[in-house]
Amino acid sequence: MQNLCNSLSIINNNIRDNPDAFIFESEKFYHDQLKKVIELIKDRSGREIIMLAGPSSSGKTTTADKLLSALTNGGRQGYVISLDDFYLNAGEGPRKEDGSFDFESVHTLDLPLIHSSIEQLLSGKETKLPLFDFTVGKRSDKTRSVTLREHDFVIIEGLHALNPLITSSFSSANLIKLYISVNSDIYDGDDVLLSRIELRFLRRLVRDYKYRNSSADNTFMLWTGVVEGETKYLLPHRENADIRLNSFHPYEVCVLKDMAAPLLQSAVKEEYKKEAVRLLKSISKFDTCPCGKVPADSLLREFIGPMEECKF
Repeated sequence: MQNLCNSLSIINNNIRDNPDAFIFESEKFYHDQLKKVIELIKDRSGREIIMLAGPSSSGKTTTADKLLSALTNGGRQGYVISLDDFYLNAGEGPRKEDGSFDFESVHTLDLPLIHSSIEQLLSGKETKLPLFDFTVGKRSDKTRSVTLREHDFVIIEGLHALNPLITSSFSSANLIKLYISVNSDIYDGDDVLLSRIELRFLRRLVRDYKYRNSSADNTFMLWTGVVEGETKYLLPHRENADIRLNSFHPYEVCVLKDMAAPLLQSAVKEEYKKEAVRLLKSISKFDTCPCGKVPADSLLREFIGPMEECKF
């Protein structure tokens, strides 16, 4: 699937000739990878910590939820913890050389609190986990209480989940490390039509407009810093993963294009217009797939919204 369906001509032929089968195979490609992870984890005993890292718009949230659902059975309880809840309060994080805050740095997280929390979880003690309030930029007064019984597990997801500054102090016997990203480009002949980074950008463009009231200009502005942060703080540690997952769905641009096009057209700042026009030209080459055809449990729903919100 990965090698056969990252070609523009093959993608369009499949969407035109047999869209349902193509969508099924695209979804199966992702879910087959999940099954391998589930098989690795489900027979392990003891309190398990599953670290799930990946760049922006890779599908970490959906993947964590699917793993949680699949592994919670037979009385075994699981929890999803976001490293975002361990952010330092606004104004307390590290700064770049120009004096601006480095929001992508691992040091924006309260590392001592992460270490003590995971240690408590592994010891079976009741653990008070922080909750970060993004509306005010600081940690909430409320906490979340979690106690791991002998066969329970937690999935800890975030950009820095594979960073040794977080993982090195814990026993590998209790740790499983996963990395997820879009690991396929789309080609038009011999040329890359859309890179894996651009595919993630299109996902984020649509998601942030729908759920974070973010304009195209704002998403473009943030994206440069996001990619720089990933390159500096995430990519050097992806080789630490026990398993790497590719969240590429070959039909996804056919769904995203009609949602992304008006947003790209709305970019008004001169520094983003050229890139917006180039992306518009690229996605216009794809045939359209109605978002109603996307399965309700698809990873793509993380970005385009649930079935009932399908209209854009």
